[in-house]
Order: sequence, then structure tokens, then C-alpha cells
Amino acid sequence: MLKIFISFLYKTPLHILYWGLVWLFFYLFFSTGSNNPQFLFWFTSILSVISIITSYVFAYNLIPNYLLAKKYWSFLLYTVYAIIFTLFGVLVTVVFGFIFFFNLEFQNMPALTKSSSVILVCVFLIIILTSGYKILSHNYKSIEEKKTLENKFLHTQLQLKEQELKFLKIQIHPHFLFNTLNTLYGFALKKSDTAPDMILKLSNLLDYILYQVDKPSVLLKNEIQHIEDYISLEKMRFQESLQVNFTKSLFDEAIQISPMLLLPFVENAFKHGAQINGVLSININLKTTEDFLIFYIENTSKQVTTTKKGIGLENIQKRLEMLYQNKSIISIRPEANQFIINLKIPLKDD
Repeated sequence: MLKIFISFLYKTPLHILYWGLVWLFFYLFFSTGSNNPQFLFWFTSILSVISIITSYVFAYNLIPNYLLAKKYWSFLLYTVYAIIFTLFGVLVTVVFGFIFFFNLEFQNMPALTKSSSVILVCVFLIIILTSGYKILSHNYKSIEEKKTLENKFLHTQLQLKEQELKFLKIQIHPHFLFNTLNTLYGFALKKSDTAPDMILKLSNLLDYILYQVDKPSVLLKNEIQHIEDYISLEKMRFQESLQVNFTKSLFDEAIQISPMLLLPFVENAFKHGAQINGVLSININLKTTEDFLIFYIENTSKQVTTTKKGIGLENIQKRLEMLYQNKSIISIRPEANQFIINLKIPLKDD
């Protein structure tokens, strides 16, 4: 009730204007055939009061508390009471004019003011217009509230998706870092000239993984550079037991992709790859056209089938679904002594 009262006070000027127009309508309409302005003033004023009371009863009580609450029988009952009140009010108004202004001479009253049916039609018209506006206003507010809730829900979902996407981006397996640091430690003990270069590549790679991941997109050539740094670090660790072939065919070096989109595939190949005849062999081919990026990677493996893809592949598949929905194509094929992945993603939005 307090909210209704505050809302009413806020809208008081509009209410005054509206009922002023209603009063003017009654006055002009019932002035036909009348030369008694004093009677018209009081007659119009009483009809306006009846219309105001009944309209507000409907607008602020019966409609919100019964009709919109789906209490139809109660609404019908109170509507009957409101109609009886209106009929009684109109009858009293006619009798008031009949007695006090025309000295019980009914034939002297203006034609429109002594027709109860005409008066009732005018009053009910105002009540219906006011109630109809209230219903339309309620429906509009309901639609706006629904849209606001939907927008909040979508915004929350978007935030959750962004957080999930960010989380998926940074999940490169820690075994790489541990192994690289162990290798770096070994080189440092030997005072190898390779150690500074290894530290620089590792620093660049960690910067990319930890900080550049927040960007929505990066240049493809940057992703390639960090893939090559990653491979270089693994070559330092594996020495002669690693053979990597990385070929590239780029349509445009300014192409942008989501960061850490391809690197997890490479990380997965090292993590789950196996040495055949003492050598881990990895072949990588990256190709771009005007419309697509095509990425192929295979590594030697001792498992013909696999039930565990590793967290890298699971995460990258989730990211692909979030970024491209059904527009990306990924094929994961474990074969005899090989594990093959084919990826095709669009470079342009449809």
C-alpha cells in the first residue's frame, strides 16, 4: 500500500489533469439543451466524484488484487457491488438535480441529464477506460520486468561463460613447466650456453599463457611464435629423441584467433605421445584460406584406442563450442601407432 501511495503522489499532476478533462467532458456533453450553469457544475462534479471513486476502486484494488491474481469469483462479486454503487450514485445525482434545481419539474431538466441510461454509459465509459489503462500499464510493466530479468540472467550467463572461457584458456598442463624447469636446472649445472635462450623462451611463453590469455583475440603469427617456442623448449629437453615437423601456409598474417587455441593441441601431443623406436615424432601442418583455418597434428602413440583425451583436448573442445557453436569441425582419431587431430574453424562471422 505504501508503494501505491507514493506512486499516486508522484503521479498526482497527471491524475488531476486526467480528471479535469473528464469533468470538462461531462460538462460539455450534458450542457446540451441546458441554460443552468450552476446545475451543470454540481451535476458534472458529482458524476466526476462517482467516476473517480469507482475507477480507483477498480484500478488500485479489484484489478490488481483479484482480477490479475486470478480470483475471478471475488472480482465478479465486488464488480457487482461497484455497479450497484454506481447505479445508486447516478440515481442520487438525478434526484438531486430534480429536487434542488428544477423544483420537482422533471420536464424542465435537460434531456441528457434525466436519462439514467445515458449517464450510466458515460460513467461506465470512463471507468472502463481507466481500468483498461491500468491493465495495459500492468502488462507493460510485466513485460519490462520480464525483459529486465532476462537481461540480468543473460548477463550473468555471459559472465559465467567468460569466466569459464578464461579458466579453460589457462589450463595448460603443469607437467610441461616442471619438466622444463628441471631441464633448465640441468643446463644451469652444466653452465650450458643454451640456458639463457631457454629462460627467454620460457619467459615469453609464460607471459603469453598467463597474461595475454585475457585478450579476446591475438594475431595468429603470435600463436605460431609461441608454439615454436614451446617446441624449441621440448627439443632442448628431449634432445635426439624428438622429431618435429611444423609446416605453415598462411593466407594472411594479420589473421586473429582466440589465444591459446592451438597451443593445447601441441602440448597434448607431447604429453600423450610415445616414442617409437626411441623417437617421439610429431607432424604439424597449419593452413589458412580466406575463410578457414585448418590445423593438423599427429604424434606417435602406442595406443590404438584411447578413452582419455587429456584435459587439454577436453578444454579445447569446450572452447570451440563456446566460440564457434556448430561452425567448427574437429576430428580426433587414434590409430595404430598414431594419434591424429584435424581442426577446421571459420575465420569470418556469417
